Amino acid sequence: MSAREKKAIVIGAGIAGLAAAIRLLCKGYAVDIYEARSEPGGKLHGFHLGDFRFDAGPSLFTMPEQVTDLFRIAGKNPDDYFQYRKLEDSCTYFWSDGKRLTARSDPQAFAQQASETFGVPEKRIADYLAHARNLLATSGSIFLEKPLTKSATWIQTGVIKALWTLRAPDLLFSMDRLNRLRLEEPHLVQMFNRFATYNGSDPYRTPGIMAMIAALEHGQGTYFPGGGMVSITEALHRLLMDLGVRLHYNSQVDEILVEGGRAKGVRVGIEKFAADLVVSNMDIWYSYRRLLPGQKAPERILNQERSSSAMVFYWGMKSTFPELGLHNIFFSGNYPDEFRQIFQEGRLSEDPTVYINISSKEQAGDAPAGCENWFVMVNAPRHQGQDWEGLRGVIRKAIIHKLEMRMGRDIASEIIEEKVWDPPGIEADTWSYQGALYGNSSNNALAAFLRHPNMNGRIGGLMHVGGTVHPGGGIPLCLLSAKIATAAL
Repeated sequence: MSAREKKAIVIGAGIAGLAAAIRLLCKGYAVDIYEARSEPGGKLHGFHLGDFRFDAGPSLFTMPEQVTDLFRIAGKNPDDYFQYRKLEDSCTYFWSDGKRLTARSDPQAFAQQASETFGVPEKRIADYLAHARNLLATSGSIFLEKPLTKSATWIQTGVIKALWTLRAPDLLFSMDRLNRLRLEEPHLVQMFNRFATYNGSDPYRTPGIMAMIAALEHGQGTYFPGGGMVSITEALHRLLMDLGVRLHYNSQVDEILVEGGRAKGVRVGIEKFAADLVVSNMDIWYSYRRLLPGQKAPERILNQERSSSAMVFYWGMKSTFPELGLHNIFFSGNYPDEFRQIFQEGRLSEDPTVYINISSKEQAGDAPAGCENWFVMVNAPRHQGQDWEGLRGVIRKAIIHKLEMRMGRDIASEIIEEKVWDPPGIEADTWSYQGALYGNSSNNALAAFLRHPNMNGRIGGLMHVGGTVHPGGGIPLCLLSAKIATAAL
């Protein structure tokens, strides 16, 4: 049988599933994607409310090369499918004591402005960012780009050298403790603690090595894709159509067929489809509990603490707000308490940190003239039967009160369109167990080693991609999961 005759089935048309399909097509596989929804993208999809357009899920774009590489390996010009631009500002921050900072992406410019704003030596900030960049370039190249369960990974010269550069605080201290040690100034500590939320974790428990995340925004930079975040999905979908993938919508896979310890295909309803290779882009919890009945499951992994979820309000605003940018953060006045309530008590904070993304700041057509589209999100605990219907009203009121206090103007009367996405809705719409956005949390020093590997160690011919397996959640890591999973073929 030639490589061209080999068949692969991808379960789920989320961003990692699309990337895996592209890579498999380029390796000579005939690929079928089965998607339960009527559109591709998973969390990375868009919708309209009246005259306002919104991106439903991810709103931050970093590491664009992980997207453009997919076009290059397919022999296509990325510019023919996808355009994006680099942003000078990463985020505008608002603190409860009135402090405010529009942070530059350039590390030197940021160090200078933060020094002036908070009275901290510029060198202290520059050294912190240099350390974060070094962590990303060395340890990050291991934990994010290599299969951690293969012994060959750990004997490579570059890997050994990278591990040798790690310092004890990076592994033994929490992110918060490391940030207090290196930055000292409370506003900056809170600002850099927030990067733990990029993988749904608690900065007071996640290891200091996660400080590498800061190097994405203040080093590599942040970007905006033309057409909004959904254009990433649309570009990859168009590439797949050009390459000849068969994409089956409204086709929910009910079982991964296993014979003799090897994946042999899938069952959709009463129909069975054979394949040489099966790739699951489904949440790893559902991959085992729903798709692999009777197969031994990795209980230690499946029973780990889940990441945080989110409560998202999509608001069409009838006015513009010049003080806001594309990305905005309104911090809680008590950050430790907020994370304690989310992770230990399973409830929403009474004083939540509020994130607002306004894509119409960069893409004028996303809102009518003189209006803005607000994606308003607060961190939330995973879904465990809380009264989310009641909580919606409570947290909505708390958000509006916080914003009105910080900006000194009416907010409630500006909202003319509204939709809410809560943890049970996220679970139902995207098959994310308990509505957790990133699968397992990283509230553990060994978290990177405890995520499910991309190659299934028990079932041959079965791969796992997406935000709930190695290396983690977020667009770049989901794309890397597909790269790692298919690299050995």
